[in-house]
Amino acid sequence: MESLIETSPKHLLCFSHLRWNFVFQRPQHLLSRFAKDATVYFFEEPIFDSTTGAYLSISKRGDKLNVVVPHLPEGTNQESVNTVLGSLLDKLLLDANLNDWLFWYYTPMAYSFTNKYKPKLIVYDCMDELSAFKFAPKELIGLEKKLMAKADLVFTGGHSLFEAKKQQHSNIFPFPSSIEKNHFAKAKIQKDQPQDQANIQGPKLGFFGVIDERFDIELIRNIAQERPEWQIILIGPVVKISPDILPKNSNIHYFGQKSYAELPSYLSGWDVALIPFLLNESTRYISPTKTPEYLAAGVPVVSTPIHDVINPYGVKNLVHISGNFKGFIKSIESELEKTDKKEWLTEVDKHLKSLSWDKTYLEMLKQIKRTLKNINTISVAS
Repeated sequence: MESLIETSPKHLLCFSHLRWNFVFQRPQHLLSRFAKDATVYFFEEPIFDSTTGAYLSISKRGDKLNVVVPHLPEGTNQESVNTVLGSLLDKLLLDANLNDWLFWYYTPMAYSFTNKYKPKLIVYDCMDELSAFKFAPKELIGLEKKLMAKADLVFTGGHSLFEAKKQQHSNIFPFPSSIEKNHFAKAKIQKDQPQDQANIQGPKLGFFGVIDERFDIELIRNIAQERPEWQIILIGPVVKISPDILPKNSNIHYFGQKSYAELPSYLSGWDVALIPFLLNESTRYISPTKTPEYLAAGVPVVSTPIHDVINPYGVKNLVHISGNFKGFIKSIESELEKTDKKEWLTEVDKHLKSLSWDKTYLEMLKQIKRTLKNINTISVAS
């Protein structure tokens, strides 16, 4: 596999709105791969729990992968947060040669306290349209514009997001959600389901991911009511919405967050996997990672008409697309009645053959090296 370290920079500092120990997704997949060569620091948003002043805790997740958490005093006012974070970052980078550093952003909010730095390369991996999410800071749109102007290279989390952003940067590329096929293919041969799921009798419909303002609560409620013999398994943390508004039907089972390693064993017992997202501003540009993950497990999928699911998965007839609960029920019933899925599985395998996080990493690396080469050429010329 190609290396980042050969070309410099040798250090990657990532600023993320997601925590490393949250749902294992795009940032974890990519940065784990970068950490095979470069030293990676994953800088999270602050926790306001310190009683002794502001400090950074740094914990290792691998030889070259470090998770950095700022701890700020409880009650630190918003005006002071960026000043304190900037001071903590100054200490982290005290003896650093920034010509050996790449800054990687998932959140434009971090630009507020990092804009004074001049690393060798700035990459903005725009995995979502964060400004459309619930409780998004009002400053986010303006900070993203500034980050776009400063970034040397921009990636997007899907093709629809690329189409929306491509006029904002001259060096921008789409990288949709990818897959660790071997990991999820374990579901095809898994014999024993986890105990909390094994005891549930009846056809199992499943979802894993974050349950938040994007999740279509009424769709799930209606399916559960219309087909009480079907069992709906929901795996993932509930965030930004009250658990009280979630449907409490006896055939809906909330298992909470499970580890990435556990997911194939749950998938092994599902008859159909669900992508029950609302159609709104927060889902307009998403490219759900779970789509190829469900498929790699050999589980049929029914999704609401999310643009980056329709194309390519719906267009290729790999996933059922429906805009209402009656359509979901019809698609689920058709899958439950099928006895032979060999042809579908062949087409799924054919599509997934070209997808992998390793490939995504290498393609990103290619763009990083090309951009660095251009920067070096300009530096020499000037």
